[in-house]
Amino acid sequence: MYAEERHRTIVNLALRYDRVSVADLASRFDVTTETIRRDLDALDKRGILRRVHGGAVVAENVALVETALTEREPAFVAQKTRIAEVALEYLPPAGSTVIFDAGTTIARLAATIPAGAVSTVVTNSVPVAAQLAAGNGGTQVHLLGGRVRGITQATVGGEAVAALGRLRCDVAFVGTNGVSARHGFSTPDPDEAAVKEAMVAAARRVIVLADSSKIGVELLVTFAPLSAVDVLITDAGISPHDRAELAGAGIEVVIA
Repeated sequence: MYAEERHRTIVNLALRYDRVSVADLASRFDVTTETIRRDLDALDKRGILRRVHGGAVVAENVALVETALTEREPAFVAQKTRIAEVALEYLPPAGSTVIFDAGTTIARLAATIPAGAVSTVVTNSVPVAAQLAAGNGGTQVHLLGGRVRGITQATVGGEAVAALGRLRCDVAFVGTNGVSARHGFSTPDPDEAAVKEAMVAAARRVIVLADSSKIGVELLVTFAPLSAVDVLITDAGISPHDRAELAGAGIEVVIA
């Protein structure tokens, strides 16, 4: 496991349980306690966690923390790949219009789509638009306008939201930073949340792709309640309790 991947999981555990311990984390990741202490020290220096005796607690500003796209790319690679492969089964028939959100898991899905399988794509992801336009096999690619956020390489702002408000697409594949029964689907940045919310409203069917580290996590801004999402594709790391809770809310939970 990459250190960044371990750091992200530690943060998500801290968000969920308010506190993490050195001993529990060392056992969970099968690493030494010294390794975990270095991890917690690094997260403390970044202002994400606050070190306490025997572990760490969530820093007050953790809900505002957001890692860059390049930092997230190496994390949970196997899970993201399986999720993307399963998501292919949910592509609409030829001739349909698909929305692709920004994010590493969505980008993996875009990379696996056979040429010409999708007629029209709308996206706010600069990497996804470039990838599909380079080998689209006849696919029309529409990149939403607006300000490009360097950290996610996604367009945001009023222009992107307004453009989505004029559309009605068949399926939206959306990423999320967190999902919980209480807070719904959430993300740290208000501008990203506004675009995601508009994507959800613009699609007849909404499919969220999220590895299990996102389950139970609550970030600053909700962009969709559970009732607005049709399908959640995740990995086997989701707990039976969380799966039952999400399914009870009417979401089809698919394990990749």
